[in-house]
Amino acid sequence: MDFTDFSEDQVNRYARHILLKEVGGIGQAKLLSSRVLVIGAGGLGSPVLLYLAAAGVGTIGVIDDDTVDLSNLQRQIVHQTASVGTPKVESAKATLAAINPDVTLVPHFERITPENALDLMAQYDLVADGSDNFETRFLINDAAYFAGKPLVSAAILRFDGQLATFKAHETDGDGHHGPCYRCIFREAPPPGQIPSCAEAGVLGALCGTMGSLQATEILKELLGIGDSLSGHLMVYEGLAANFRKIKVKADPGCPLCGDNPTITDLSSHEGAADGRTCAAG
Repeated sequence: MDFTDFSEDQVNRYARHILLKEVGGIGQAKLLSSRVLVIGAGGLGSPVLLYLAAAGVGTIGVIDDDTVDLSNLQRQIVHQTASVGTPKVESAKATLAAINPDVTLVPHFERITPENALDLMAQYDLVADGSDNFETRFLINDAAYFAGKPLVSAAILRFDGQLATFKAHETDGDGHHGPCYRCIFREAPPPGQIPSCAEAGVLGALCGTMGSLQATEILKELLGIGDSLSGHLMVYEGLAANFRKIKVKADPGCPLCGDNPTITDLSSHEGAADGRTCAAG
């Protein structure tokens, strides 16, 4: 879409974006042509979905195999009380349709697996990870790397959150690349070491804090503006009202993106246990 083709309603809807010199009509048209896959329609996926739809990201895919539960509504703001018992992807689709008719929400009512991950990611420009367990997070990282897709990933627990962008598949003129998720976290912790949301709890508004930051980084990547978070890990400590931005380098010994990779496909994820932790909540 060219911005000269905007309807009067679109000019009004996106007026505050168009006023930004870093976005403008050209950038808004780019958003309307963009495709983002959001993994998880829970605590993190909810604000990500809402803000991407409001921003006019033209096609948003969302994958989640869960249904809305009453206990979700303290933080998963894309869903409503009337949605309890319905698939989260369908609940999210209805909410987003009411926010912005320009946006197409593609529901994938399934769990992301080694068998479907690459085919799903091939349909989109960028992947947003709002998953809720370590095994899935490693699968998403590995699949995004092999698919050559930028990955914007967030995680939450109790009062704290983390955010990072991974683009290890991209190299600069000298052949250097940024880190992937495995460069920071080599492997999943032993079962039971990290509590789940159901065990440890999570402040509902924290999902909004981290999900909104995640949506901001996604929009920056789609527009190609500002400083990418790639090469950094942002840590938020809610009770201390403290943000830290930690520089992270690619690990030459990383089994995925290092000098001598041992992970060359997704076969290592086949039959992996579903060890749940708190990310999407």
